[in-house]
Amino acid sequence: MALLKLKADKISGGEVITRILAAEGVEKVFGIIDGTYFGMYSTFGDHDIDLITPRHETSAAHMAGAYARLTGKLGVCMASNGPGVANILPGVAVEEAEGNRVLLITSSRRQPIVNPDRGGTYQYFPQVDVIGAMAKWSCHVPDVERIAEIMRHALRQCYHGRPGVVHVDVPEDIMNGTFQFDPSWLRAPMGYRAQHHPEPPVDLVDAAADLLMKSELPMIHVGSGVIHAGATDLVMELAELLDTPITTSWAARAAVDERRRHVIPMVYLDAVKKARTTADLVLTLGSRLGETDWWGKAPYWARPEDQKMIQVDIDPSILGANKPADLLIQADIYRFLRRLLAVIRQRRPQRCSQRTSHLESLRRNMVKRRAKLDKRLDADAVPMKSAHIPVECQKVFDDDAILVIDGGNTAVWANFYHQVRTPNTVLSTPKMGMLGAGVSQALAAKAAHPDRQVYCIIGDGAMGFHPQEVETAVRHDLPVIYLVACDRQWGMVKMNQQFALKPIKTLVNKSLDEDETINADLGEIEWDELARSMGAHGERVADPKQLQGAIERARDSGLPAVIHCDVDPVNHMWAPELKTFKDMHGEPAG
Repeated sequence: MALLKLKADKISGGEVITRILAAEGVEKVFGIIDGTYFGMYSTFGDHDIDLITPRHETSAAHMAGAYARLTGKLGVCMASNGPGVANILPGVAVEEAEGNRVLLITSSRRQPIVNPDRGGTYQYFPQVDVIGAMAKWSCHVPDVERIAEIMRHALRQCYHGRPGVVHVDVPEDIMNGTFQFDPSWLRAPMGYRAQHHPEPPVDLVDAAADLLMKSELPMIHVGSGVIHAGATDLVMELAELLDTPITTSWAARAAVDERRRHVIPMVYLDAVKKARTTADLVLTLGSRLGETDWWGKAPYWARPEDQKMIQVDIDPSILGANKPADLLIQADIYRFLRRLLAVIRQRRPQRCSQRTSHLESLRRNMVKRRAKLDKRLDADAVPMKSAHIPVECQKVFDDDAILVIDGGNTAVWANFYHQVRTPNTVLSTPKMGMLGAGVSQALAAKAAHPDRQVYCIIGDGAMGFHPQEVETAVRHDLPVIYLVACDRQWGMVKMNQQFALKPIKTLVNKSLDEDETINADLGEIEWDELARSMGAHGERVADPKQLQGAIERARDSGLPAVIHCDVDPVNHMWAPELKTFKDMHGEPAG
């Protein structure tokens, strides 16, 4: 087993961590500096690790998660003991829920003070206990002799099973202390964790191929596991070979190019439901079939007696959990698809007129639905309709630009009027719906792909959670563009309040006065002025005919930019498919 060479006889506990991260190929770490882990981050530069420092620890967690999602690499973030760790907890909850591969390193007070805690300790709470209840794995380092061992185990956890948040907590006296170096602490990654997932069993791949070939109307359902596995091209190849539709979970919406003939995008909900209820076989890839997939149940899917399912997932705990399956395969999606495609190519499937006509029927349904949605773009009223923002953005930005979607109703508008043209180009928090996460996700996207355009469509309520990160964008030269849809209200909540308080008047007038709802309205923030105060480019637009020019100027400025987009507040509340969105969060009748 190869050991990594070290020149010095003495080393800080923090540098042990740095060297292990460098050996893993870590290039970026996200977090706020603090003296309690100076022994770690002060050594980053010597090992070609770039430290990106946001203004809030929650942002560091979101940055690590977004970076991991977009690159397939490990996202690393850090937080200092007590308040720093408390601040990062919302990000831990979100990134664990979204299933992103994040390693969180925290500092803690020195051992003699907290073990055991005598009460009244400054900047201390049971960090491992709290994070352990939220994360995939959490562990405290009790002694410098165990720091490398625990880091190795943490990295095994990072790369084993479903991605999530893995946490290592290191006391400040170990992090900053200087110790006699033991060469056995440092090993090459191949010496302590598997470098690839095992191949799926041949007999199970053959069984899956048999079911797919015998099926009359199969379909493929894609979850975010396909993105993590880097298997988007293989999914499309399989769909084309079998001439079968693809649907996705909301978390995996960006797994496929939505212009492709076999893709039934989530926004065409009638076509999606038809595909799922008429299929006699579903190949489910890397999806838990969660709540927004209606748990895979009728009436949104066919009943188990009418619909077989093959489920493939890296995580055995989810196999067969929510929808009965006929064939369960624990496997990495990429390796499974590679083997399955080889088998199916050998069998040379013939084009089936029934499958072709079925796909054509689904696409006709999509065309009809698109025409209905696009009617909302006809009006040129001032202030603009919210649908104009994503539409005008796609006129300006490249097809491989990365879009970050954040907010309540703003997220609905952005999703329904954006078309995915390049796989893995949309970031959001579809499982947690975390307001404000998009501000820092956009920064991580730019750090991950500096040569690509990055923009964020966000509501003014969501932007209010972390506007300070615009300064982070300026300081780190990350020229992202934020388009803030400003309706000066908590729109999604206000809509629910109105129907709860005065449903008839709401239906007739479409909106209630401010004094008829409860704390649902917000004050004015001039987001363009706020951006300029932090050194960014700022614009304000209310007329949809002027939006494209504003986006182009922001793009050409070379600076981080914020475009304050005044939108019609009533129109913004009545976002498309709100009832369906609500239905997604209710238990199906079947």
